[in-house]
Amino acid sequence: MKLILLPLIVAICSGIFDSVDLVAWYQPIGIGVLLAILGYFMEKAMLRRDTTVMTDIADFVTAALVVYFLSLFYDGARVTLWGAILTALVITLVEIAIHRWLVRSDRTERSHA
Repeated sequence: MKLILLPLIVAICSGIFDSVDLVAWYQPIGIGVLLAILGYFMEKAMLRRDTTVMTDIADFVTAALVVYFLSLFYDGARVTLWGAILTALVITLVEIAIHRWLVRSDRTERSHA
């Protein structure tokens, strides 16, 4: 689900925000796929019923850093720090809903503590 949603969100943010300018079709896909992979592993490591807020914050920080720094390696792409923060905010809002659904549906690993 994230492999489709996150590149789509990054592409939409590139179209909406002036401070996010990804010029080639593969740029939002690359950023979104990397975010989906990192997010999957972060959820496996962190997401529990009592850590949803911490996981959301980690997703926000990771998304902002990935969007900003990965865009530096793409020819023609221009993403300001503010644009990366706005894009990360949109991504995090979607992730909050996903995390709540995962926790409510008991799809997170149970802690053995």
